[in-house]
Amino acid sequence: MAAAKKILVIVESPSKAKTIGKFLGGHYKVIASVGHVRDLPKSKLGIDIENDFEPQYISIRGKGDIIKELKKEAKNASKVYLATDPDREGEAISWHLAFLLGIDADAPCRIIFNEITEKTVKNAVKNPRPIDLSLVDAQQARRVLDRLVGYQISPLLWRKVRRGLSAGRVQSAALKILCDRETEIKNFKPQEFWTITAEFKKERTFQAKLAEYEGKKLTIENKMQNDKILSELKQGRYFVQDVEEKERSRRAAAPFTTSSLQQDAANKLNFSTRKTMMVAQQLYEGVAVKGRGTVGLVSYIRTDSVRISDEARAAAKDYIMASLGAEYYGGNIYTNRKKDVQDAHEAIRPSYVDLEPNAIKESVTKDQYNLYKLIWNRFIASQMASAKFKAVSAGIANGGYKFRASGSRLLFDGFLKIYSSAKEKEENKLLPALEKGEELKPESVEGQQNFTQPPARFSEASLVKELEDKDIGRPSTYAPIVATLLDRKYISKEKKLLIPTELGFIVTDMMTQYFKEIVDTGFTAQMEENLDDIEVKGVRWQSVIEGFYGTLKDELDVADQEIQKVEFEAELTGETCEICGKPMAIKHGRYGSFIACTGYPECKNTKPIVQSIDVKCPKCGKDIVARRSKKGRLFYGCSGYPDCTQSYWNKPINKECPKCGALLVEKKGKDTKYACSNSECDYKE
Repeated sequence: MAAAKKILVIVESPSKAKTIGKFLGGHYKVIASVGHVRDLPKSKLGIDIENDFEPQYISIRGKGDIIKELKKEAKNASKVYLATDPDREGEAISWHLAFLLGIDADAPCRIIFNEITEKTVKNAVKNPRPIDLSLVDAQQARRVLDRLVGYQISPLLWRKVRRGLSAGRVQSAALKILCDRETEIKNFKPQEFWTITAEFKKERTFQAKLAEYEGKKLTIENKMQNDKILSELKQGRYFVQDVEEKERSRRAAAPFTTSSLQQDAANKLNFSTRKTMMVAQQLYEGVAVKGRGTVGLVSYIRTDSVRISDEARAAAKDYIMASLGAEYYGGNIYTNRKKDVQDAHEAIRPSYVDLEPNAIKESVTKDQYNLYKLIWNRFIASQMASAKFKAVSAGIANGGYKFRASGSRLLFDGFLKIYSSAKEKEENKLLPALEKGEELKPESVEGQQNFTQPPARFSEASLVKELEDKDIGRPSTYAPIVATLLDRKYISKEKKLLIPTELGFIVTDMMTQYFKEIVDTGFTAQMEENLDDIEVKGVRWQSVIEGFYGTLKDELDVADQEIQKVEFEAELTGETCEICGKPMAIKHGRYGSFIACTGYPECKNTKPIVQSIDVKCPKCGKDIVARRSKKGRLFYGCSGYPDCTQSYWNKPINKECPKCGALLVEKKGKDTKYACSNSECDYKE
């Protein structure tokens, strides 16, 4: 008797497949497509511009075995469900899978869930739907638009500036924001101003700052003015003119969106946007938790929405009431600031409110624990009562001059009990009891010279906030932006701050002159609206591309004719070419920097830039150095290559394995710091 056919469920990642498979049981088989299976070709534009911008999709190189396996499993299954991520990208992957597997996109083949829990997964299987072609079209429009910009402007930059450069719809707008800020800083002229502070003592010491003269705001511009005021103040007496005391409250912030999570993780955990998304994806797809097995710990991590489900709100209420008390429950409801095309998603929140951060600490990596704790705390805090403060403000007069003093004291911590930021931390500082009309004797009255400060450079967190405020890009696009700008050498990163390089300014100036729409923040934001309208209003996606491409084509023609080749001064290394004797210089390519002969193209001699790591090769005794593979991947190899071929993918250290004598290498695991480089040895520490 033949075995009963199983229901096939296809997801993107193996870890997600493992988590879901555990919930669905033996009648189902869950396998992973490992991301996209079809895409535009890398070797050419892949868009038929003359035929309504028809994308020319191909199976992704290297995915042949996976596609073959998917087809085999689909053929043997009683039913196929496509359970890729619940967003535009996930919908497009399902659409491509349906095409390859011969599944009718209009049939109920698509299942979605906002979190990977047993209840939501089983409920999703009971409620399949057709593939949402509006979502697919919205993704296709973005893919085609980005391909047109990238594949048509980037080669121009290669010819006119340097090989390996790139332009992008969101990337170029972000770079211009950074360049404009740097120009502001360079052009900034500091203005002198003075502040006068009086220190008084009554029960405790407190300070008051000079704020007004004759009822108008006072600005002290120079030392002469400062000294004149101090002289007049010495002759007068200080009286309390008014005292205002009131209670104020501060409401908790909304649960995380993708953007606010990236910002908070950068500020509190020192995570890059890319690292935040990588760790958050791991939490979403599922990790093995002691006593629970493999579970998805957070809801879907790509969202613009601050909405949460009634079920999640009820769970938070139960937790707060039981753990903290009724007075800590706030029951807050948050609404989105602007039109939200992906409001089908909730905000980012824990899948299980009762799974406190400390309960998973031993089961996850340090990064996973820290990010989960941030998400859990923010969500619980969002449902807690407001913090309450007692605030006192006093006006202290001396003739026509008026000083202001203020203080506050925390009366009820509310949500601050579990979640606070630098902005939300209040000094527990209250003014002494002051009565209107009483005289105060100053301990000191001093003036201090100050200068206005230039605007601050952007960090990753503040750039993400700026992009969000200007409606440029979407949450899923923020993470790769900074990494791309750094890879292309358009910016450098110093002490968390992003600084445009000379190359970044050259490319931005060129883009601003010849492709002003692409770097214009207003135009880019409007284009995002147009792309959203494909999903929300059913606008035909080709019409959005048409309106943009006509202008782009004209600009490309003009730019190609007018832009002169940019000549960079060679960065000489001091070495001479061993083939032709000409100087060697540092060059920059797609996969990073390398050393090349200045006699190119007659002499094509090149060498990698190597960096010693102070480890000796165990085979020949020469230095082990850091290198890049042809595809740009970092590895560690003997400087005696090609005579010695010793190499490592992980960074080796100056310590031998006590079991076999091979070098130990660094490992980034939950429980492992170092492991043996010998694949046949299992030693680790």
